[in-house]
Amino acid sequence: MGEPIFKRVVLKLSGEALAGDGAYGIDARTISRLSYEVKSIHNLGIEVAIVVGGGNFWRGRTAKEMDRTTSDYMGMLGTVINALALQDALEKLDVKTRVQTAIEMRQIAEPYIRRKAIRHLEKGRVVIFAAGSGNPYFSTDTAAALRAAEIEAEVILLAKKGVDGVYDSDPHINTAAKKFNRLGYIDILNMGLEIMDSTATSLCMDNNLPIIVFGIDEPDNIIDVVLGKKIGTHIKED
Repeated sequence: MGEPIFKRVVLKLSGEALAGDGAYGIDARTISRLSYEVKSIHNLGIEVAIVVGGGNFWRGRTAKEMDRTTSDYMGMLGTVINALALQDALEKLDVKTRVQTAIEMRQIAEPYIRRKAIRHLEKGRVVIFAAGSGNPYFSTDTAAALRAAEIEAEVILLAKKGVDGVYDSDPHINTAAKKFNRLGYIDILNMGLEIMDSTATSLCMDNNLPIIVFGIDEPDNIIDVVLGKKIGTHIKED
């Protein structure tokens, strides 16, 4: 299969990716496929942490009539549902997994503790970070950047549904949209590209944390990325 180019990664999965072709909920076949791909890179000796979104259940910032803090906490609970579903699917494949939540829910998951998370990774367990950063007004992209910096991951693998990289405009609307192979953090901010929110991008820039944006719809893309194949858009310091 080849040799991986990373030792420790954070894989960011959107909630929408877990819904498959549906708009909401969890698609069993999709989560099974993604879990198999995670197992495949785990078998290569890569330490894998996952940050999962909750947009397949609730998107906090879109609830205009609701208090923003309440809405964001509801979104965090959606990420916990997804994390438990991922854990179940991975453990059915005999992958030892731990879920850690930024909001304490001791009956179903461990509270997030940095040293414990790193120890799990060192012991060959996949760690799934749920409930974002535990704070309203921050996205799960920001949580991915924060956790990646905290556990000293080498890269964030930003898996996107419906797009295979970063474009200068929406490729679903503009057929002439240009795809970027490489970008600097400052390019993302200056051009207003909405692949990650500005807080997450700034955090990655401050910590010189590379990001690879790629499509999740194509089978084996996660494997190809960690083997160094040239897919998606690579974002790092100029």
